[in-house]
Amino acid sequence: MGRLPQRTITPSIIGMTARKRLTPEESRASALEAARALLIETGPQSVTLKAVASRIGRTHANLLHHFGSASGLQKALAGHLASTVCETIKEAVHASRAGLGSAREVVDLAFDAFDREGAGALTSWMLLTGNEDALAPIITTIHALVDEIATEEGSDAEAEQQVHRDTLNLVLLALGDALIGAALAKSLGLPRDAARERAQQALEASMARYETT
Repeated sequence: MGRLPQRTITPSIIGMTARKRLTPEESRASALEAARALLIETGPQSVTLKAVASRIGRTHANLLHHFGSASGLQKALAGHLASTVCETIKEAVHASRAGLGSAREVVDLAFDAFDREGAGALTSWMLLTGNEDALAPIITTIHALVDEIATEEGSDAEAEQQVHRDTLNLVLLALGDALIGAALAKSLGLPRDAARERAQQALEASMARYETT
């Protein structure tokens, strides 16, 4: 069985100099990459208009023009993370269905997205600060991903529901693990990757059912 190529979602536009004249689209993309880097490095509380503006050599007014507020920046960042992560997971799911990857690789991509890529921390921060609306892009993007995969795999209603259940299980496990997985596993005397193992087992069982239908 071949392995999926390792993909690292790395900032590609942050390095643009402040002197360069950017298009509105480039300026917005640069700000989102900078916001994502801040999220990973120092946590969601550091994702402010002032911090992002300083990071890319722009003014606070420029960021206000693009996002309207810190809340707007967080919502845009959530959408940016969701679309990037979901595209990666979609490719992994397709590869695993074609025998080019494993269920564990799909699980690791999802768990890493919520942990190392900061999606879990951003989600909890938005909930704690009352910015629930900013979660809409994440939910919408995941829903679109699930519907696309289900449609590609057939029109059988039960098969579609199974894809939905698999996604719900994977996302909730990944989110929970990102937030309290390390502490809980340690408290229970379980390996750090216990939640990943559970997610892998569930996905493998689902894939086995898919392959026999």
